[in-house]
Amino acid sequence: MSEEIKIVDSSGNVFLDIGFSKEEAEREQLRVDLVVKVYRLLEELKLTPAKAEARFGLNPSDVSRIQKGDLDFNIDELFTILNQLNRNIEIRITPSDEKVGHLQIVST
Repeated sequence: MSEEIKIVDSSGNVFLDIGFSKEEAEREQLRVDLVVKVYRLLEELKLTPAKAEARFGLNPSDVSRIQKGDLDFNIDELFTILNQLNRNIEIRITPSDEKVGHLQIVST
């Protein structure tokens, strides 16, 4: 006897899909998006931990952790790393059409 498999569309945020509150899910997704941005910059610049330290003054252990997929960084730490990688961070606050606002990253 085979079991029926139910397929559910994703909300686009894995944290929401696994049961986090909307607010927690957006914060966690924001943090993960920042880690991914740092990871991609390190790849784009072809930086090893040693090169990142020499060129940008980054902590080599932080670089190594990001390159290994460690997501255990807070948003402030990620902002600092992005600044050290010569990236500007702009925070824009706008009215929401919904009852509660949203957190998101728009990157160039």
